[in-house]
Amino acid sequence: MSYIIALNFEDGVSRFIQCHADEKVLDAAYRQKINLPMDCSDGVCGTCKCHCESGKFDLGDDFLDEALSDTEVAQQMVLTCQMVPESDCVINVPMASTLCKTTPQTWTTTISQLTRLSDSTLELELECEEACGIDFLSGQYVNLTTPQGDVTRAYSFSSLPGANRLTFLIRNVPNGAMSHYLSELAKTGDRMTLAGPQGSFYLREVQRPLLLLAGGTGLSPLLSILYTLARQETKMPIHLIYGVSRDTDRVKLDVLQKFTERLADFSYQLCVSDPETSEPLTGHVTDHIHPNHLHEGEVDIYLCGPPPMVDSVMSWLQQQHITPQHFYYEKFTPQTAEISA
Repeated sequence: MSYIIALNFEDGVSRFIQCHADEKVLDAAYRQKINLPMDCSDGVCGTCKCHCESGKFDLGDDFLDEALSDTEVAQQMVLTCQMVPESDCVINVPMASTLCKTTPQTWTTTISQLTRLSDSTLELELECEEACGIDFLSGQYVNLTTPQGDVTRAYSFSSLPGANRLTFLIRNVPNGAMSHYLSELAKTGDRMTLAGPQGSFYLREVQRPLLLLAGGTGLSPLLSILYTLARQETKMPIHLIYGVSRDTDRVKLDVLQKFTERLADFSYQLCVSDPETSEPLTGHVTDHIHPNHLHEGEVDIYLCGPPPMVDSVMSWLQQQHITPQHFYYEKFTPQTAEISA
């Protein structure tokens, strides 16, 4: 038996390692050529101290109180030289990945399908050549490079972690270099390189109701989160508000509807900012956040969208004097480059 350990470094890089039963995390990392900080490796100095964000583990009793206090133990701080996982774990490492002699992983993939979902949104499906698929935390992104190696952009997964089939919702940006390649040049079988995963926007352990807020292709990481929640058979209430600019920007509504059947307590709303919309809800996502979605602050909020939307939600929460238990957000800004004729 082995467990998957996600190591999240300060510079946003995540690396995933396999840790055998009864193996210490530090030993597993070194076995897989990741030099986590250490000095004594006996639970004495505290150099290898990290934070376990989720998962079960055993620290044993072979370390001194000076290395890890009772308060730190209560805060899920761990010594990786003593930590033996008892489940999959997520560990935050207080150091840049480069200082641990590691970098983002890279994979070669091939385009298996490319679909224009709307004028503004493309869905890219890639097949990974690695038999084991790609591990990431739902909500994270990778840097995607064209076959020619001349364009690299960051995109969030919309698919389930660990699968060979990878999907992304990509905004079709006018004069965008990646958009030009995908909409005009790409073909099935093209090879694209991925580097990552990266990012601090990802699903944490579910301990309370969730409010998910998506703007445009910001729906992509939230779909990945929903797939994971469905796999975990989450019972907590989950509500998604999905905002777009125009009716033609609406995508994946059929998938969202299926989640109402797969998840025990999931609901969603679509709102369109264009006043000429055929949808019943107009305006912005903040116009449709109701008190029952916030559970008197006992809620975790996940927000992904363009910077004006993220700033608007943050301002709205302040104006309403609402402080959720946790508020995770990701801003994305489409990058453009002039395309010569």
